[in-house]
Amino acid sequence: MTAALNSSLLKHFWYGVRVRHHDLAVIGAGSGSSIIDSRFDHLDVAVVEHGRFGGTCLNVGCIPTKMYVHAAHVADTVREAHRFGVDATVDKVRWADIRERIFGRIDPISDGVRDYRNDPVRTPNVTTYEGSARFTGARSVRVELPTGTAEEFTADRILIAAGARPDVPEIVESSGVPYETSDTVMRLSAVPRRLVVLGGGFVGAEFAHVFSAFGAHVAVVSQGPALLRREDEDVSAAFTDRARERWDVRLNTRVAGMTGSPGDIRVELSDGSVVEADTVLVATGRRPNGDLLDVGSAGIPLHLDGRIVVDEYQRTPVDGIFAIGDVSSPFQLKHVANHEKRVVAHNLLHPDDLRATDHRFVPSAVFTTPPIASVGMTGQRCRDLGLDHVVTVQRFADVAYGWALEDTTGFVKVIADRDTGRLVGAHIIGPEASTLIQQLVQVMASDQDVREIVRQQYWIHPALPEVVENALLGLEF
Repeated sequence: MTAALNSSLLKHFWYGVRVRHHDLAVIGAGSGSSIIDSRFDHLDVAVVEHGRFGGTCLNVGCIPTKMYVHAAHVADTVREAHRFGVDATVDKVRWADIRERIFGRIDPISDGVRDYRNDPVRTPNVTTYEGSARFTGARSVRVELPTGTAEEFTADRILIAAGARPDVPEIVESSGVPYETSDTVMRLSAVPRRLVVLGGGFVGAEFAHVFSAFGAHVAVVSQGPALLRREDEDVSAAFTDRARERWDVRLNTRVAGMTGSPGDIRVELSDGSVVEADTVLVATGRRPNGDLLDVGSAGIPLHLDGRIVVDEYQRTPVDGIFAIGDVSSPFQLKHVANHEKRVVAHNLLHPDDLRATDHRFVPSAVFTTPPIASVGMTGQRCRDLGLDHVVTVQRFADVAYGWALEDTTGFVKVIADRDTGRLVGAHIIGPEASTLIQQLVQVMASDQDVREIVRQQYWIHPALPEVVENALLGLEF
């Protein structure tokens, strides 16, 4: 054991209690914990986690949801096969088998992460605290353990990567009626016959797709005038129209009350109507977990929406404390958390050569039906800023592979600065949207003039990228 590690293992006494001291502490065993690699072997590191190791993405977010989504796509493809001259039917959806396929793979990975962090041979410099952390000072932490006891430690530097949790409206929580969230709904014992989804955002859109594809009657309740309102207005409108064809969509309304029990729930809406359900899924957003950590005791401020305040280097205003991911970022996206963790890893190891995060061109995708992806500014945002811009909308149905797919509703919308020719926004609704968007992210990140890039390379005919090519060619400067 190195002298540095020996030194960091010295015990400190704090109010008469022996307190462990660490060089570095990471609160949250998701993206934050993954920074701890061989570069940190010389440090004594603490990892705190109150739930399953691996974070939101692995356990209740990106990975399991997209595995469900793919199965839903398969079911929908079979049902739609007649459009291509192929007669096929979905005989049965084996929910239990689908669930086991997903969590039979994910749970062992989560358990493996936990075992690895607790292994004194493979990670001898890491101490794991399995419980709920709360700050008791600028760099002091108390961890409440499941046993009812607590452990306390101090650390020279702390990385907060504690994620977010489902945000449940008070009227739902106080009703006493059981409900599901994105954290729980994937482990249901069976597909509900009737599902009410509260929320018109991406979580609701993805689960509405999954459960309707598996046979549930789905109602979506949104207080806004359209679904996916954070997307470009044309995409939001197109998706809302498609959603109404598949689901019972209630717009401009909210929950006024809930009564009943699982299998027989009545959701009373503000317009006076009632929706009946076996299961209610609350998908009204996620709340950063900073408030659960009592960060105020460390002097760490929060934004009005609950995010921990950080600068471009992911530093909080308190020296030595960093934050990344959903607990601090306006983008609750795994690829953003991964970018931020790489920045923090560098900054922890090279405090005299700090790197800043780059959030200029953050893409996102909604894995629903039809799929959606976007990057950059929306059309309405450009208008609000008074940006002189040009827009093209290219339909999938106007290119050869769109014919092959029999797609009649998808499109690519690109927005460019009229003066510079730089792409400022791109929005796709249609097959393979999350893949097609990547080439437009690269155009923006590379600061390329679309008038040049569209003609400087070949675009495979008749593949789907051709719809992107034609959209860029259609921009009139």
